[in-house]
Amino acid sequence: MSKVLIVVDMQNDFVTDALRNEEGIKIVPKVVKRVAKAEKAGDKIIFTRDTHGKDYLKTEEGKNLPVPHCVKGSKGWQIIDELSEFAAKADIIDKVTFGSRKLGKMLKNLNKTEKIDTVELIGLCTDICVISNALLAKAFLPDAHIIVDASCCAGVTPESHQTALNAMKACHVEVKNEGKK
Repeated sequence: MSKVLIVVDMQNDFVTDALRNEEGIKIVPKVVKRVAKAEKAGDKIIFTRDTHGKDYLKTEEGKNLPVPHCVKGSKGWQIIDELSEFAAKADIIDKVTFGSRKLGKMLKNLNKTEKIDTVELIGLCTDICVISNALLAKAFLPDAHIIVDASCCAGVTPESHQTALNAMKACHVEVKNEGKK
């Protein structure tokens, strides 16, 4: 029996740089606290990192979101400083799109060696990459309990954040709000 915490795209470009998000800035202390708690408990921690090349604007995503961001090797691509110590000890998956098949395969392989009971996701952006990876986790581990902590996530807007949470609930992902009192 084991737990996995997935920290989605807590990168400089999503928090303070190219795609700065005030809601994302607000969750940083809660995310740091949650990751520290998982580390102390001995849970498996996986970070995802949005990763693009210099040709980003020529990609399908770049045509729809014409703001270069998370270019591999750039400051914006790096995990935020507040989490870098944790990320240095964790697995990091570079993903070229919203959801990561590599993450799904990693979860499936981990489940073969130690049954995964719970997968929790936190991070950015609720309405794009968190929902994509939560549903991928559900697909790769249909018998695991998938959780998203809404207090440790932020969407592009508060409205799209809530819409994504509602969509995940409909797909049997538990949405909790641990950091709100």
